[in-house]
Amino acid sequence: MRRGRLRVLLGMAPGVGKTYEMLEEGRRLRSEGNDVVIAIVETHGRAATAAQAEGLDVIPRRAVAHRGVALDEMDLDAVLERHPRIALVDELAHTNVPGSRHEKRWTDVEELLDAGIDVITTVNVQHIESLNDVVEKITGVVQRETVPDAVVRAADQIEVVDLAPQSLRDRLAAGSVYPAERIDAALSNYFRLGNLTALRELALLWLADEVDSALQRYRTEHGIEGSWQARERVVVALTGGPEGETLLRRGARIAARSAGGELLAVHVSTQDGLRASAPGALAEQRALVESLGGTYHQVVGDDVAVALVDFARSVNASQLVIGVSRRGRLGAALTGPGIGSTVIRASGDIDVHIVNHARAGGRFALPRLTGPALSAKRRILGFVTALVGGPLLSLLMIATGSDESITADVLAYQLLVVVVALVGGIWPAVFAAVLSGVTLDFLFIAPIYTITISDPAHALSLTLYVVIAVLVSVVVDQAARRARAARRAAAESEMLATIAGSVLRGESAVPALISRAREAFGLAGVRLIAADGSVLATDGEPVRDDRAVSVPVGDGRATLELHGGDLDASERRLLDVVVAQLAAALERTDLAETAAEAGALAETDQVRSALLSAVSHDLRRPLAAAVASLGGLRAAGDQLSDDDRRELLETADESL
Repeated sequence: MRRGRLRVLLGMAPGVGKTYEMLEEGRRLRSEGNDVVIAIVETHGRAATAAQAEGLDVIPRRAVAHRGVALDEMDLDAVLERHPRIALVDELAHTNVPGSRHEKRWTDVEELLDAGIDVITTVNVQHIESLNDVVEKITGVVQRETVPDAVVRAADQIEVVDLAPQSLRDRLAAGSVYPAERIDAALSNYFRLGNLTALRELALLWLADEVDSALQRYRTEHGIEGSWQARERVVVALTGGPEGETLLRRGARIAARSAGGELLAVHVSTQDGLRASAPGALAEQRALVESLGGTYHQVVGDDVAVALVDFARSVNASQLVIGVSRRGRLGAALTGPGIGSTVIRASGDIDVHIVNHARAGGRFALPRLTGPALSAKRRILGFVTALVGGPLLSLLMIATGSDESITADVLAYQLLVVVVALVGGIWPAVFAAVLSGVTLDFLFIAPIYTITISDPAHALSLTLYVVIAVLVSVVVDQAARRARAARRAAAESEMLATIAGSVLRGESAVPALISRAREAFGLAGVRLIAADGSVLATDGEPVRDDRAVSVPVGDGRATLELHGGDLDASERRLLDVVVAQLAAALERTDLAETAAEAGALAETDQVRSALLSAVSHDLRRPLAAAVASLGGLRAAGDQLSDDDRRELLETADESL
């Protein structure tokens, strides 16, 4: 015997129209020639719902006596005996009267399905077991009747009967859901607009998860390996390094940009367990993932890049966030392409974000305008070029030169000095000029193999040679300083643009500003503290109070604490911009909270106005009758009989 099919109509709250939709579907199926019966339906006195049940066969309920009270339940045996093609069973989470065959109605439904009967049923999101505690936090109401998630997820078809929260409130106010005496209490408690909005989102997200599970089963059954990006899933790769917090926060911001975005963090470890990782750092990052609403995963694989991409495909990810390599150029040249390059090649249609961080060499840090124009590496490379290139050039000219080639020799050494100047700047170039000048005098200017010059013209040539070398190196040094200033200006512009964009993004503005400021100024840690001492945001290492630089934000509403570096004058100017934007972001947050409070007050005022309108309507008629009675007594005076006067007084008394 085939097992029956289960169809569940899921609603966010009572009154959205689940039972109405179930009966309407039953009438449609009956019109198509199907055998449809009402096993049990609760109309709750709603006339429109009761009207939909007309014309459908109804299985009489079973009367049950419990503690001296007559109750009725679905007659399971009668439905099984009737054995219709389709049974309509309302309120799947209902608890049966003690003494029934099964404790829960969903167990009755399981028996109907086992008997080959298709079932259409209804359930509200607050009755789903895994969501029970969440609904309690939203509404403050504890739901005693629940149905296991597995029962609902096992349904062949799940549909959300959706209704806009305000439309449900309007339906409730019109008396289409509850009797008049329950309307005001329902509107001001369970059916508040915020509650209904949260319950609606909860129902839609739960169904989205179920649809996602069905999609995964389908892809697995059909061997589909490509990712179907039906929703944004952001996978963040963690190595256990200190950059993990930066990557997680960046991934969380990417996921938050789309409704229903999901954050997943993954750490790849080797099968032999030899790859170094920091368990303490991973534990902290796992806690951060969970606080950001994401999930933490750990996979095993010898090839990190392949394991990472395979995991991303297995969860149908749309975005992959990895940190930029901490290897230098020399390490990259010696060991070949890094994990990032391999991931990009293997990712296919998954977008890869390579996020920079402080541990990657401080590329987010603003270039310093003080100190040498060229880096220490370039200066050292310039000295090495002079020391290695000079002897090699000398050997070449000794092997190929002649007594008349002094001009070519000078130009060759001049070229070497220019190359050293381009590589290492002024001091390596001066060193190369002096060294090559001494070499020219010793090896090529008569008398050779001595540091003397017999021809004054040769002395002038050597002097001009050194001067030209110094001038070239000065030009190179100035060009490097101007290039550094240009990079600094570009970095400042990028930082200001990022700050402005962070403020416009709203709720994530404060953490984004804190993170960007720490990276830009090359600080070890940054912390924003409210006036009451609570920490509003933090980034990087813990801030030590004895070494922190404090900067007030706004009118003393918060303090920005900086740790791990000194700021020059230009950076102080940029810091003022950051502080101003932080103050604006905090003010925006305060305004948003005020607006939310105002919205709640407006909702309360609306309920109060409706209540006063109803009360005034109820009082208008008796007051009018009392006024009319007293007016008649005053106008008629002694012309009224005792009976008429007594009747008017009684009318006024009853009306008041």
